[in-house]
Amino acid sequence: QVQLVESGGGLVQAGGSLRLSCAASGRTFSSLSMGWFRQAPGKEREFVGGTRWSGGSAYYADSVKGRFTISRDNAKNTVYLQINSLKPEDTAVYYCAATIRPAGSYFRTGYDYWGQGTQVTVSS
Repeated sequence: QVQLVESGGGLVQAGGSLRLSCAASGRTFSSLSMGWFRQAPGKEREFVGGTRWSGGSAYYADSVKGRFTISRDNAKNTVYLQINSLKPEDTAVYYCAATIRPAGSYFRTGYDYWGQGTQVTVSS
């Protein structure tokens, strides 16, 4: 199994930046596909971005492309989501996810493991 714990959320003004962390444990992480999702109040969970732990091309939702970047620190077993130029519509609980098999639909589907989420609130 894989355990995932998100952190790094908080309250920030529009135009600011945050870096969310997803600490992983429980297996060899190089075999994982990783995804970031978010869920705003009253809305369905939506895909933000995804990549392989080992690197390679990352894919992002159109709504965040150019502002969000996924990275990793292998020594800390942690995947990051850097969020720049924050907008009020970015307000949501952000979740990281993982699967031991290739994720489908350009990392949008197929995840088996989920973290508890971290709240991001963007003020005007």
